[in-house]
Amino acid sequence: MAVFLYQVGEKMGLVKIQDLHYKYNSSEKWVLNGIDLNIKNGEFLVIVGHNGSGKSTLAKMLNGLLVPNQGIVDVNGAKTSDRDKIWDIRQQVGMVFQNPDNQLVANIVEEDVAFGPENLGLEPSKIRERVDKSLKAVGMERFKRYAPHNLSGGQKQRVAIAGVLAMQPKCLVLDEPTAMLDPVGRQSVMDAIQDLNKGLGMTVVHITHFMTEAIQADRIIVMEEGRIVLEGSPQDIFSQVDKIKEYHLDVPQVTELAFQLHQQGLKIRPDIFDIDRLVNELCYLK
Repeated sequence: MAVFLYQVGEKMGLVKIQDLHYKYNSSEKWVLNGIDLNIKNGEFLVIVGHNGSGKSTLAKMLNGLLVPNQGIVDVNGAKTSDRDKIWDIRQQVGMVFQNPDNQLVANIVEEDVAFGPENLGLEPSKIRERVDKSLKAVGMERFKRYAPHNLSGGQKQRVAIAGVLAMQPKCLVLDEPTAMLDPVGRQSVMDAIQDLNKGLGMTVVHITHFMTEAIQADRIIVMEEGRIVLEGSPQDIFSQVDKIKEYHLDVPQVTELAFQLHQQGLKIRPDIFDIDRLVNELCYLK
């Protein structure tokens, strides 16, 4: 595993959002309507919500791609509304989007990953070091001389993540990075994200509509009509199956099964989201 210098230490706030409001033009309703949120160093935060809930708009707020109409987004002491600070903010908060092809700019994988550090004006030896470490961190080092168009969707997405990592941000924001991938590609990307968060201590904000991906979070927030309507650990959130369905979201299949068995009178916890745990509970039923 490559070693990056992400100092987690105490769980201090990295991104602080206060009373955030945003609309795309003056005639529309608020897309974000009174968001308050603190994102801690080293946290794995998952944001879920159906289409139009505001989750992707919130993602673009985190590194100043969009700025509030009202309220504050503060990244490590710098406000995104301060355009003099925007370059520093974008070095601290890296973005990965849904379609990796939109972020790949070179004909060779290692050249693509080097693009960001080159624009920082780093010396060649530093660029080489960052490229090698970033590709190793996402398990793509043996593909460094490949052409991106010859890679699978999951491999392309991991290269896109490596390109952001080479800028050495403190926080990685992923806006539905697995939405266009097959199950194998989706798992490979999630494994890489988990390694970055748990192995390297990087702060991760992961926006997804796959609730099975949300299981891995430290904290989940559920959005509806531009507001945060539920917030808590995976166990907190998945214990509220009826609430989740009320917000037009699915739950993991194992949670749905446990919930239905509980509804039928079996003495099983309704908030199970791990297959092995469900099997154990079924085995010990009397």
